[in-house]
Amino acid sequence: MSEQQKIFMHEAIRLAMENVKSGGGPFGAVVVKDGVIIGKGANSVTIDNDPSAHAEVNAIRDACKNLNSFQLSGCEIYTSCEPCPMCLGAIYWARPEKIFFGSSKKDAADAGFDDSFIYKEIDLPCESRKIKAVQLLKDEAAEVFQLWRSTEDKIEY
Repeated sequence: MSEQQKIFMHEAIRLAMENVKSGGGPFGAVVVKDGVIIGKGANSVTIDNDPSAHAEVNAIRDACKNLNSFQLSGCEIYTSCEPCPMCLGAIYWARPEKIFFGSSKKDAADAGFDDSFIYKEIDLPCESRKIKAVQLLKDEAAEVFQLWRSTEDKIEY
């Protein structure tokens, strides 16, 4: 671990600590490119009444806005805790080079943030999940993908 990596992780942890003191959740994250923090985020789920406002997602949104890009190529994400399934999905879509995390998902679960049920739900068939998922209008919905495939001036991602 380099001194610079320690600095970035300390910043993610500091954001989490400050956030708790301000009434938010105990998570913080920063996005780094070329040794510079280009995005910051803290968990604002309860503050913003937004269940998707996790620290990593907020940091990704901030970094992408600052880069004027929807991808984080050449970036690293430092987060105070191992990302949950939603954040991990967002991170993979953003395509950074690496993730560094402080606390583990077990540490989060011990503090009341247990995501293990989500991992289990993902593996179940749609009809067996706690929140039932029912497919409707499959053929009509598939037309959107047909349009996407035939659109020549699209931006791939």
